[in-house]
Formats: sequence, C-alpha cells, structure tokens
Amino acid sequence: MNQFYKNLSLWLVIVLMMVMLYNIFNQQPVTESSLGYSEFLAMVEADRVQSVVLQGQDLYFTDINGTRYKSFAPRDAEMIDILRKHGVAIKAKPPTESSWFMSIIISWLPMIVLIGVWIFFMRQMQGGGGGKAMSFGKSRARLMSEKGEKVTFRDVAGIDEAKEELTEVVDFLKEPKKFTRLGGRIPKGVLLVGSPGTGKTLLSRAVAGEAGVPFFTISGSDFVEMFVGVGASRVRDLFAQGKKNAPCIIFIDEIDAVGRQRGAGMGGGHDEREQTLNQLLVEMDGFESNEGVILMAATNRADVLDPALLRPGRFDRQVVVDLPDIKGRIGILKVHMKRTPLDNDVDVVVLAKGTPGFSGADLENLVNEAALLAAKRDHEKLTMVDFEDSKDKVYMGLERKSKVIREDEKKTTAYHEAGHALVARLLPGTDAVNKITIIPRGRAAGVTWFLPDESGFKYKDQLENELCVAFGGRVAEELIFKRISTGASNDIKQATAMANRMVRIWGMSDDLGPLDYNQGGEQIFIGREFGHAREYSEDTARKIDAEVSNIIKRNYNIAREVLEEHLDILHKLAALLLEKETVMGKELDELIKSMKPDFNPPEPDTFFDDEALMAMAMEDDSDGEDDPDGNGDEDMDDDSGDDDGDKISFLFRKGKVSGKKAASGKSVVDEDAYEKGTKDSKSDMKPGSDEESEK
Repeated sequence: MNQFYKNLSLWLVIVLMMVMLYNIFNQQPVTESSLGYSEFLAMVEADRVQSVVLQGQDLYFTDINGTRYKSFAPRDAEMIDILRKHGVAIKAKPPTESSWFMSIIISWLPMIVLIGVWIFFMRQMQGGGGGKAMSFGKSRARLMSEKGEKVTFRDVAGIDEAKEELTEVVDFLKEPKKFTRLGGRIPKGVLLVGSPGTGKTLLSRAVAGEAGVPFFTISGSDFVEMFVGVGASRVRDLFAQGKKNAPCIIFIDEIDAVGRQRGAGMGGGHDEREQTLNQLLVEMDGFESNEGVILMAATNRADVLDPALLRPGRFDRQVVVDLPDIKGRIGILKVHMKRTPLDNDVDVVVLAKGTPGFSGADLENLVNEAALLAAKRDHEKLTMVDFEDSKDKVYMGLERKSKVIREDEKKTTAYHEAGHALVARLLPGTDAVNKITIIPRGRAAGVTWFLPDESGFKYKDQLENELCVAFGGRVAEELIFKRISTGASNDIKQATAMANRMVRIWGMSDDLGPLDYNQGGEQIFIGREFGHAREYSEDTARKIDAEVSNIIKRNYNIAREVLEEHLDILHKLAALLLEKETVMGKELDELIKSMKPDFNPPEPDTFFDDEALMAMAMEDDSDGEDDPDGNGDEDMDDDSGDDDGDKISFLFRKGKVSGKKAASGKSVVDEDAYEKGTKDSKSDMKPGSDEESEK
C-alpha cells in the first residue's frame, strides 16, 4: 500500500508541474489593436490620442474613446515634441526583461525531465530497488516471516529419508554443541535433488518452520540480469546479509539457472553466468569462512551442475527427494485428506496402488480434483467414485461427453480393451487389473488401468508377459473383426521400446548374451560430443534387429493363443463393457470364474501384503506426537531398503529402466527416461488417425 501512495504522489506532482508550466507560458495578454507608426502620428495630429506609454521602442496608446492600441516607434527625436504640442499625456517605462527564474526553467527543464524519466524507469525495472535507483547489485533474497502460514515436518510425508537428513541440519542449528563437542562441523551446503513436484520446496519451507533461525529464500534466476557484473554483486550481497544474521539458512531454488556447468555447449559458455557461479563458489568455500550460514538449494537437473559446486566443502550433502513408493503415497494422501470429509468407501490403499509414478504435487492435485468433483455433484463427503474419476481426469483429461462415437468404433474399442485386460488376468506375473473403461477422455477412446506391484526387479518371463498384454488389444481386433486399426500405435511403440531394452540393455537375448549395446546414448550437453560412434558391427546390428523382432512376434503369438482359447470370455467381457462402459477388476474376476468355475486366475505378485498396507493407512496420527525428536515425523520407514521399488516396477512396464546395478545390487533407474515416462499410462487410443492414436 505504501508503494501505491508513493506512485500516486509522484504522478500528482508531475500533473501539477505540467499545469503550472502551461499557465506560465500561456498567459493571455490584454488584447490591443496594432497600428503602424504613420497611423499613430496621424491620430496625434488629429487630436484623437489621449495618452501614450513608452516602453523602449514599444508604444501603447489610448484614443479619446478609450480604445487601446499598440505600435512600434523608430528612434524619432521629434516625437516627444509632437506629443506635448497636442497635449498627449506621456508615461515612460523601462524595456521588458525576462526573469531569471524563467530563464533557468527554459534552459534546464528538458534535462531535468529526461533525468526524472530515466530514474523512474530504472526504479520500475529494478522493482523499486529498495528506494534506491542504483541498487542493481543488491540481493533480492526475501526473509521468511513467522507471521505467514507455518509449514513443519508434520506436513511432509513420503520422503522420510530426506526429512531425516534435514532434521539433522535443524538440530545442529538448535544445539550446535551437541555435534561440535565431538569435532563435527556444521554442513556448509545441502542440495535437494529430485524430479519436479516431489516436494523439494516444501521441504525447505518445513526447515524454515522448524529451524527457528533467519531463513532467506531466492531463485536462481534472480542472479541473472541485463547488466554485466550484477549477478556476482548480488551473490556477495546475499552472503553479506547471511553473515550479519548468522546462524541462518539461505535457500536458492532452481540453482541450475546459475550453477550450470562452465564451458558446456557448442558456442562456449555464458560468461556473465559463469562469473556469477565463480563468485558463488568463492563465497561458499573461499578464503573467508561462512560459519553459521547454511546454503540449501533445490534442482531437478543435478546432472548439469558444475562439479566444483557439488564437491564436499560446498554442498556437503546431496539429499535425493525421490518419487514416493506406495507407502509414501499412502502417507501423502493421508496428509492431504485431513482437510476433506471422506466417505466410508474411500480406500487409500487402492488409490496409492493405482497412482504409480505420481509425485507429491500430483497426489495433492488428485485430492483437490476429487474435492471439486464432489462439490460439483453436491456430495457431502468425498467418495471413492470421486477419487477414481479424479484420477482419470488427471491422467487422461476430461470426459468427452459431446463426442459422437459410431457403434462400430465403440465395439472395436470394447474388444481392444477387453483383450488387454483378459491377457493380463490370465498370464502369470502381470499387474492386477484395476479398471477397464471405454469412456473417451482426452485423446483416448478407452483405457485399461492396472495396479503395479512394488517389487524391485522384473524378470524376463514377466517382461515377456507384459509384451503379451501390450499386444492383447491388437490381437483381439484381428481375431474378432479380421482387420486391424491404428488404435494400437501406442501399444506397439511401448512394446518395441521394451523389447529393444531387453536386448540392448538388460542382456536378455540368448543369442547375443549379456552385453550392453546402448553405449554413449545419454549425453547431456550437445556441445560435449557431436556424434556417437556405434561400437558394434553391421552384422551385430542385424542380429539385434532380428532378436527384437523375434521377441515381438513370439509374444504376439502367445497373446493370440490365450485369446483364442478364451474367446467366449472375450465376447462376454466386451458385451459387459458395451453395456456398462466401465468394468472394475473384481467384476472381471467374477466374470472369469462364472464361465470357468474350475479356473482360478493367477494372483499378481505383490511386494507388500494388503493387510500391512491397510495397517499403515489406519496408523494413528498420534504417533507423531510421541516422536522423541519432537519433529512430528510419522514412522513410515521402509524396511525393504528399496526406495526405487515403485519407480522400477512402473518403468519396467514401460521399458524405461536402466540395466545397470548399484553397489547394493538394486536396479538403477534411468532418471531422464523416468521423468519423461512417468505420466504414460497403459492407455489405448480409439481406432482412427495416427494423430489420435499417439498420446
């Protein structure tokens, strides 16, 4: 509000000055008729002039009728005698001179106006500059206020290891002697690394709420400016503020905007950004110590950061804020569901199972969309139907109620989705079917939802069964209609990618053996390497292509055999879909058992027992109150020790898991591929154009 009044006052002053100048320069003189000197003398000779005012060579005279005239007189020595002879009253005045004030205004006003306009625009570009027009080099860091909404570790769930790391930092700030008495020192920097939406900024806000020390926050892009040297100056000013308020925490969000590796790229580096980074490196670990100043930073591109920035002594700790597994998703959903009234049919375990690859932000959006849908339907409480529809909306988009679908297309979609679901339910080692629907959403005409297990590994037979599931839709179309459509393009794309990874990365080919044929395919900067040489011969390339083709054809034929053997169930399931449009997984099991009483569909492999998951969901929130650390942590430690379970399970389905192994023996996830493929669902497009079939 103060800034508003300042701007209002400035504009009022400008308006008043303009009005004043207009009045000064636009003074209207008394109207006087202008006559020539000869006419003036003629009027004097005729005794028609009553009085004359002489002002230099200007003549102002009044006739006997009171009319005023103006004239210009040459240097005439006889004029005074003539005027006296005819009895004209004479009055003399000195010549008119402009005032010194007006001279100064006329001379300097344009320059003053230009300087004022320049200062005004500089202030606007710098956001006011703290009241100083030349404060370009001042830091834009904001000191978090205690008056706002306070976030604590109780508001953070699903990332317990990261919370534990940051809890130590908070404890160090509160009780430094507890650690220093044994020779420990406070960490200089903590880097939060994770995919978008995993809660890095939320964690930093929780640290600010728990630490009880000054907390400065700034974005990495705030160091970048149009003026040379401004970034380095702001870094110096930022750390100067930190030293004055030590002990304190400085948080830099999206640090990759300023910390990107130097000298990378085809055209060399960005000199101004690199100078800012150099200053940041010096401030973090240079000749001067920054005792009591902890630098926290967040990024989702740790792979592009400069190695000098990541070394110990600058960022002593790198905290991985990973996508939550099923236990983490249960905890996150519980946190967000506290603010919403829930119906008794809401099953948080089923929701957590059906949202693999969801980040904390995605789950928050899921609950929010469910609340909006429930309000739109005039529900008093959120039901499971609201959550399922919300999940469909988040994944696939709005339901296309206005789209007119032909009966043959709807029938094709029903058989397509039924083929996917039936193959998945009849083959062992596949994910459980959650829901089948032919309601068009977004660009998809139908979708089959699965509940992926949480195992850390996928085996060759499981992957091949996943390929069979992917081709179940295409095979069903071919068996029933004796023709194929473009609706399976996404299935073919995903299956081909998985088969390629099985051969090239995971070494699952009997002929080629456990060899890696995917070298040099993950460069970050285009300038590091202009091309990638293939490290195998043309003959090996032909063998790779042939092996991929064999895997695809073999599993395509297996899917055909399964559907041909259970063709009656396929017809029944497609008819049920055409009737109800949505069939749940339990209904599918009941249908199979009703038609094949002696057949029990294989149960999918599960990483967690449902009873254990339900116990976690019903865990009393009062456990956080009894937390001996006093930080409100919910006890959700993963005894399996595998944080990547959900991610690996999801990516194996999508063919996006790296075949590398960590020292602990766990599979290592290809982060870039995961970030790109997380949102892909096992969805199938309606038969139609290639454009519609791509998601």
